[in-house]
Amino acid sequence: MKTRLRPTLLVMAIAMTLAGCATVAPDTHPLERRDLASAELSAGIKLANEGWPQAQWWTAYHDDQLNAIIKQALAGGPSLEVAAAHIGTARSSLSRSLADLGLETSLFANANRQRYSGTGLFPAPIGGAYFTEETLRLDLHYNFDWWGKNRAQVAAAVGELNAGRASYAEAEQALAASITQSYFRLQGAWARLANTEQLAATQTALVQDKAKRIARGLANADEQRAAEADLSLIRKQQAQLKSDIEHEREALRALAGADNKALADLKPVALSSAPHALPARLGIELLARRPDLQAARWKVEASLSTIDAAKAAFYPDVNLTGSIGLDTVKVENLLQAASRTVYLGPTVSLPLFDSKRLDAQLDGARTNRNERIAEYNQTIVKAVRDVAQSGAQLQGIEQQIVQQAEATGSARAQLASAQARMDHGLASNSSVLNARLALLKQQDADLYLQQVQLLAEVALTNALGGGYHEEAPLATASK
Repeated sequence: MKTRLRPTLLVMAIAMTLAGCATVAPDTHPLERRDLASAELSAGIKLANEGWPQAQWWTAYHDDQLNAIIKQALAGGPSLEVAAAHIGTARSSLSRSLADLGLETSLFANANRQRYSGTGLFPAPIGGAYFTEETLRLDLHYNFDWWGKNRAQVAAAVGELNAGRASYAEAEQALAASITQSYFRLQGAWARLANTEQLAATQTALVQDKAKRIARGLANADEQRAAEADLSLIRKQQAQLKSDIEHEREALRALAGADNKALADLKPVALSSAPHALPARLGIELLARRPDLQAARWKVEASLSTIDAAKAAFYPDVNLTGSIGLDTVKVENLLQAASRTVYLGPTVSLPLFDSKRLDAQLDGARTNRNERIAEYNQTIVKAVRDVAQSGAQLQGIEQQIVQQAEATGSARAQLASAQARMDHGLASNSSVLNARLALLKQQDADLYLQQVQLLAEVALTNALGGGYHEEAPLATASK
């Protein structure tokens, strides 16, 4: 009879287990990830060189001041603290998830004194007497994780940690780019201010020349007033450039997290363009080169693992709980073999009446996945757009520089001609001054285009990932 009863009980147990499985709702609105393999630039966007940025790309400008500022900022700039905190949070989450895997152990010790009722359940000599009970027990708990819920939670935590690492790299690249652009704006303002001071000196000389010519009856007052108005505009430009210098100095200090004296020794230096390039094709390589794309990808992977964990929650949870220890009412008997206690028993949790909460949990996980896929797709579009716009801008600036060089060359030739004619008595001093003013204005345009070119170089470098390359992802086994 007992032999026949056991298979029946086993079938009933299996049936109850299967009946305890809540129904997993179908995924009706999944989003698809964009394919980066087809991401390409317009055929009309080309630069002289092809390739990707190198790590520490800013060193190609051979500027010790710039290198020192970026080194200080990357050593612990304020903007990196948030990214570092996100990594810490992800590590803590991974540690919690790993703690749910395998065998859990805990040690329990207790001592209590109790008087048992003389008219209660226990008769004398227990009833009406005091007893002290001592317990020393080792508890064990093992989750079989048959459906992979815990493993999926660990995978999700690993994905979040990898996303945090990529986000930190993104923050580093963005910080280096911001510092470099601010530094170039500062140096450009210094260079233009020096050129503007020459403009002001030349324009002042022209105003004085007009006054002398008026005194001799060779010019009218309107010419002097026009020269004075031009001088006022130049001085206005000087004031603006001085304001820009202070603005960029403070911006650099904030980006580097420096104190008031850290950037006091900055000085003007001559700037030159560094070699820059644009890859012939982007494709899947852009994914490995852009840290923001890597972060978005890992967030999607984490959300997919979260869905797996939410699905596994629909199935019965089977745990094995046990304990071994000692228990006695006389402390002198605690270490005797007769005081030992042993317990071992499985625990089955059936989600029979929890379907609404599980459905909401799964729906939330799927919604979060769609949100992260949408963000990933948007990041891809933004990445390709950034590269295209920066490349096109830099291409256009290079063409402008060629034309500007011709204009500056013509202005220099006109000054030389005016100077030669004045030396031979064929032109007045005002002709030379006007020619010098024209050249200085062209030089200001040169300096402005040089600054714009440097800023566009940095923007393109940052759009291409700033020398980042996909790091080896963390795996569960490594933690």
